[in-house]
Amino acid sequence: METPAKTYDCGIIGGGLAGLCLAIQLADRGISVIVFEKNQFPSHKVCGEYISMESWDFIKSLEMDLESLHLPIINKLGISSERGFMLEHNLQMGGFGISRFSLDHALARIASAKGVEIMEHCRVNGLQNNGNEGFEVKTALGDFHVKVLCGSYGKYTPQFLSPKVSDAGNETDNYIGVKYHIKTDLAADRIELHNFKDGYCGISKVDQDWHCLCYLTTSRNLQENGKEIKSMETNVLHKNPFLKRYFADAEFVNENPLAISNIRFAKKQIQTDGVFLLGDAAGSITPLCGNGMSMAMRASKILAGELIRFFEQKQSKESAAANYKTAWNNAFGGRITAGYYLQGLFGKRLTTDLTLRTLNYLPGLTNRLVSLTHGNRF
Repeated sequence: METPAKTYDCGIIGGGLAGLCLAIQLADRGISVIVFEKNQFPSHKVCGEYISMESWDFIKSLEMDLESLHLPIINKLGISSERGFMLEHNLQMGGFGISRFSLDHALARIASAKGVEIMEHCRVNGLQNNGNEGFEVKTALGDFHVKVLCGSYGKYTPQFLSPKVSDAGNETDNYIGVKYHIKTDLAADRIELHNFKDGYCGISKVDQDWHCLCYLTTSRNLQENGKEIKSMETNVLHKNPFLKRYFADAEFVNENPLAISNIRFAKKQIQTDGVFLLGDAAGSITPLCGNGMSMAMRASKILAGELIRFFEQKQSKESAAANYKTAWNNAFGGRITAGYYLQGLFGKRLTTDLTLRTLNYLPGLTNRLVSLTHGNRF
C-alpha cells in the first residue's frame, strides 16, 4: 500500500536566507512549514557577506542574538579604480559582516527549534499543482502535500518550473562570482570595492577573524583566460594595484575559491505556476543594488505578512499573490533601477576612474547614490 504524503501548511524549496527567514516567521504564527534543502547546513556560499544595517532589527526579531557574536560594524567605504585612485566615503547607514556559513546555520537552528521541518539532502524532483487543494511535492525522500508552496531556490530555476522570463542570454550579461575567505589587515569597520576590467571585487570583515573577498566579472573574462580562475586573476584583477596587493599579501584560508557561473541580473517574476518566489529566485540582483541579503530578508517579511493573512482566512491566495507583487515592486523597483545604471559606471578603466574622482569632490552626491541602493530599517 502506498504511504500517504505528509501534509504541511507551507512548503519552501530552498533553505537559503530568504527561505529560512520566511519559515521562522510563519512558524511563529503556528503555521506548519517544511523546507526542502538539497544540501546540508552549515555550508559556505558565494556571497559578499556584507549586510546593510537596515536588516539588523529584523534579524533580531527572529531571535538571533547578534550582539553576542561581536560582529564587525562597517561604516567606512573605499572604492578604487584600476588606475589606482581610491574614493573615501563615510557610510550613513553602514552595515555589518557575517559569513553565510554562520548566518544560515544560526537561522536553520532557530527554525528547527520553532518546529520547522528541515529536510536536508532533499532535492525536489517534481510538482503537481492541485489548485485550491495545494501541491504534491515529489522529492528524493518521499512525497509531501503542502497548501502553499514557495521557491527560494536561488539563481537557477529548477526544470520542473516554467518561468516566463528565460534564463538565456549572451556573454555580455552572463557573470561569474568567485569568493575567498582571507586574513588581511583591512580595518574591521571598512568595506572596499575594487574595480577592474568588466568587474569589481568587494572586501570586508566577517566573523572568525576572516575577511570575505568576493568578486563579480563577466564569463568572457574567464573564457579569454583559458577558463582558469588563477590566470584571470593575474591577468585581469591584478591590473588594479590594490587588488594585486591583497592577492600577494593576504593569507588565503582556502587556496581554491567557491565559484558560481551563469549569473544574470534580471527580475524574473514573483510567482510561477502558483509558486511564490523570493530571494534570487525572483531575480538575481546586482550587488550595487545594496546587497541581495537585505533584499531577500525584506522580501521574506513582505511575503510572510501576506501568507499569514491567507492562513488566517483574511484574504484569498490570489489576493496574497497580487499584494505581494505590488509590495515587492514598491520595495525594490527603485533599487533595481538605480543598481542597473550604477553598474554601468563600474568595471571600466577610464569611466570608473573619472566617476570616482568627480564624486570625491561631491560627498553629498555620493551619499545620495549610496542611499538609492539601500532601504529603510524594517
